[in-house]
Amino acid sequence: MKHLFIINPTAGKGKNLSLIPEIEKILEVKKEEYFVEVTKGVGHATEIVKNYVKNDDYRVYSVGGDGTLNEVLNGIVGSNSTLAVIPSGTGNDFSRNIYEYSDVLTSLEQAINGKDVFLDLARVNDRYFINIASVGFDAEVAYNTANFKKLPFVGGSLAYIFGIIETVFKYKSVHLNITIDEKKLNIKSLLAAIANGKCYGGGILMTPDAILDDGVFDVCIIEEVNKLKILRLFPKAIKGQHASIKEVSFYRGRKVKISCDEEVSLNIDGEILRVREVEFEIIPKGIKVVMP
Repeated sequence: MKHLFIINPTAGKGKNLSLIPEIEKILEVKKEEYFVEVTKGVGHATEIVKNYVKNDDYRVYSVGGDGTLNEVLNGIVGSNSTLAVIPSGTGNDFSRNIYEYSDVLTSLEQAINGKDVFLDLARVNDRYFINIASVGFDAEVAYNTANFKKLPFVGGSLAYIFGIIETVFKYKSVHLNITIDEKKLNIKSLLAAIANGKCYGGGILMTPDAILDDGVFDVCIIEEVNKLKILRLFPKAIKGQHASIKEVSFYRGRKVKISCDEEVSLNIDGEILRVREVEFEIIPKGIKVVMP
C-alpha cells in the first residue's frame, strides 16, 4: 500500500507539521511507501491529490480540518484511491461520524491501520462533499464562525456559538423553492441543511439520524423564526433535540434542488459561495473511506 499525507500547516492552530516525525516513525516500522505534501493555500490540496492519484492508487490522508478534507475529497473523486481522515483542525465534524473522539496521534495510528469501506458521496453542482452542505442562515454563520476561529483560545463549538449570535442580528430569511425528489416546497426559510453526516459547526447535531451509507440525504429545513427563537433553537440543535420545534422539518431524498430569487449563501464544508440555484445528488457508495 502507498500512503499520501496532505498536511494543512495552518489548520488546528498550526500544529500539524509536528505530526510529520510521527508519520515517518509509524510508516518506517510498517516498511510501506509514503509521501508527505504540505499545502500552500486554498485549492492546493486538490491539485496535489489529483497529480498523485492519476498515476497510481493511494491511501490519501487529509491532515487538517473539514475544509482540508473537502479539498482532498475533490482530488480523489473519480480515482480508485481511498480517503483517510486525520482530524486536526478546529471543527473536525466529519470525523465525529467515524471516530470515538481521541487525540490526533491515536487517530493517525487508527487511520494507518484501518480498513477501507464504501460510503456515500454527495455532489452539489460541480463539486463534491461528504458531510453537510447548507443554504441560508447557517452558511452566513459559517462565514462569521471562520473569523472567530482565527482568534486565540476560541475552539470550534465556541466559535460557532459566537457566529450564531453575530448572524442573528444581521440575517433576514428568504423564500426558497425546494424540491426533494418529487416533493416540492415553497417556504420562507431560515436555513436548509442537506446532509450525509450527522453534525457540523463544531459538533452541532443538525441531522442526528443521518447514516453515511444509506443512499439518501437527510434534509433539515428550518422555517422563518424570530431572533429570540433562533437563540433558543440552536442550543437544542447542539444536542440533536430540535425536532420538537414546530418550524423544524426533516425529509429524506436522493436529489435536492433549491432556488431563490436572490443570491443566498451556500456552505460546503466551510467554503462559502453565493448562489441562486443549486442541485444536490447523493451517489450511493461513491467513495472509499478508511474506517478506524
